[in-house]
Amino acid sequence: MPQLIEGRKIAEKVYADLRTEIAGMKERGLTPGLAVVLVGDNPASRAYVRSKDKMCRDLGLHSVKLELPTETTQSELLARVEELNRDPAIHGILVQSPPPKQIDEAAIVRALDPAKDVDGFHPANVAKLALGDESGFVPCTPLGCQRLLIESGIEISGAHVVVLGRSMIVGKPLALLLMRKGRGGDATVTVAHSRSRQLAEITRSADILIAAIGQPEFVRAEHVREGAVVIDVGINRVDDATTERGYRLVGDVAFSEVSPKASAITPVPGGVGPMTIAMLMANTVKACRQI
Repeated sequence: MPQLIEGRKIAEKVYADLRTEIAGMKERGLTPGLAVVLVGDNPASRAYVRSKDKMCRDLGLHSVKLELPTETTQSELLARVEELNRDPAIHGILVQSPPPKQIDEAAIVRALDPAKDVDGFHPANVAKLALGDESGFVPCTPLGCQRLLIESGIEISGAHVVVLGRSMIVGKPLALLLMRKGRGGDATVTVAHSRSRQLAEITRSADILIAAIGQPEFVRAEHVREGAVVIDVGINRVDDATTERGYRLVGDVAFSEVSPKASAITPVPGGVGPMTIAMLMANTVKACRQI
């Protein structure tokens, strides 16, 4: 049986460390503050925002949950973002994605104060990641993947990592992160995607395969070599009439088929997912630390 990399357990370790740091900050009169902005009533987004707000409160952070109607205009949202940029009690700002169609999401990201962009998508933070400037913020899911590997004792330095997926949310920043010099980096990274030729040949060359392609159970046994580490970033809802809800959650990896070949693997759910919120909290504390 492979080592099961359980994100929930590792997230709890992150939270324990954060609680200690937050307590020290409060003794100095500082309370890290996170504002999460939700535009519209997307049920999945609303659930994510609730979970982020709950974790903020559990950790003792100052939490602001700003819920705006679906018809909110671009200029109205920009005005609210600017208010949060100026608010000294707020150290991190996250505008929940995806917004309604009338909102230019890229423009909203560019309007954030980069020092409060705890999602790590502002061009200034992307540039800092590429330059190896650790004062910047790394997107939470890639940061969570790296932390899973570190905490699981998996050697990244010198390893061949194949990242399957090239999005700005996961694939590209994760490749940059794992190539950085130092702890949690120094990997040789290949970025592959759905248009890559001989894809299975590329993925089979990986010591560590990270699947972030957004297609349910795309990675099969043929894509993975014996003894590889597999990190499954995907979370997909597929119809399943045998379940009470009528669906089940699966990753980008066919777990039952791939796990016998892997030396270590993340489950879905319970793998990368819990780490994304943990890293959001860590980035918020970092933002407060850096003021």
